[in-house]
Amino acid sequence: MSSKPFTTRTKVAVAVAGALLFVGAPTAYATLGEETPGAAVTAAQTRGKPYVESRLFFGTERPDGGPAVTDRQFMAFIDKEVTPAFPGGLTVQDGRGQWRDQNGTIERERSYELILLYPATEAKVRDPLIEGIREAYQKAFGQESVARLDEPTRADF
Repeated sequence: MSSKPFTTRTKVAVAVAGALLFVGAPTAYATLGEETPGAAVTAAQTRGKPYVESRLFFGTERPDGGPAVTDRQFMAFIDKEVTPAFPGGLTVQDGRGQWRDQNGTIERERSYELILLYPATEAKVRDPLIEGIREAYQKAFGQESVARLDEPTRADF
């Protein structure tokens, strides 16, 4: 038997195996995220209760060129505007950020991130409170905007 038919057979076998993998792979990947009926649910998927995590991003530079919002001013704002609406707790983190203002200028500034967690069942009640916080900050410190991010999550305390 010559080596030529062996090489051709090998090439055909490799091509067929590759084609089978190519055809089967999308099906395998498509099912990775799908749950099958009766599949066991992991503890992480069931731990805690449905909550909403709202994050607000507060810039400290003033568009009118006035002095930047200080830590003392920001914490006084939290005490006056946020704590009464969210007495159960909150988190404030220092940050550095950038964004494009209404004139197209990229602004870089010190910032604060406020994280609020509340039961998903309270989302409709909490929404106007959060919007009030955003509006109060914009008015108090001459800001163009306060960014908001809402995500569903699970929390366990």
